[in-house]
Amino acid sequence: MVTQFHALVLGIVQGLTEFLPVSSSAHLALIPWLFGWQDPGLAFDVALHLGTLAGLLVYYWRDWAEMAASVFNGDHQRRRLLLLLIIASIPGAIFGVLLEKRAETTFRSPLLIAFALAALGVALWRVDKRSAQSRAIGEIGLRDAILIGLSQALALIPGVSRSGITITVARALGMRRQDAANFSFLMATPIIAGAGLLKAREMIHAAGAGALAAGFVAAALAGLLAISALVRFVRTRSYVPFAWYRIAVAALVAVVFAMSA
Repeated sequence: MVTQFHALVLGIVQGLTEFLPVSSSAHLALIPWLFGWQDPGLAFDVALHLGTLAGLLVYYWRDWAEMAASVFNGDHQRRRLLLLLIIASIPGAIFGVLLEKRAETTFRSPLLIAFALAALGVALWRVDKRSAQSRAIGEIGLRDAILIGLSQALALIPGVSRSGITITVARALGMRRQDAANFSFLMATPIIAGAGLLKAREMIHAAGAGALAAGFVAAALAGLLAISALVRFVRTRSYVPFAWYRIAVAALVAVVFAMSA
């Protein structure tokens, strides 16, 4: 059973890395592996995802309220954005259902995670350095939404990162750094909500309610902090530090794996 200390640590890690483009699934797989902790189980995983969902809703509640209201009023720009977010969420939901079991088993090799961390780190670095910042979130088209949505399927591989791959593709399409982050986070809301609610029944009979609550709160607060910090950071800076962080973690994992083999 996961302890409250483990719950707090993993909750903070989940909240921070879900939204920073460094891969939450990689960190949640690697930390128990590095420290010899037991797998906290599906119920705890659900609690962490619902925590990050809470952080998203707190930060973007006004945007979602305006998009919901646009269904009934004449705000065509918000209604268009809502439609594009729905379209972009569909590929990730389909691949998530089809490949869920494999993502929880086959894709969790430390070496595969290290490779994915490094590969997307290089891609993020190159794309962010070379791409223009010419398009705002209101200029996203249907093709853009489909391409960004399709890229989410790769996030099933721990180490790729949902925010990392969607931000990278958005930047490749010329979106400004801040708008790429905001579209990525808005698109994550229905995906995280769907995944969490589908598995929420696992929490009903789970033991260790205190640890679940601690993980939920830690993930929510850390997630809210990460969203706010990243959106402010990329107003004036690039994503390059996150690319280098990914490469450094990948190198560390490869070294630890080689030493323990």
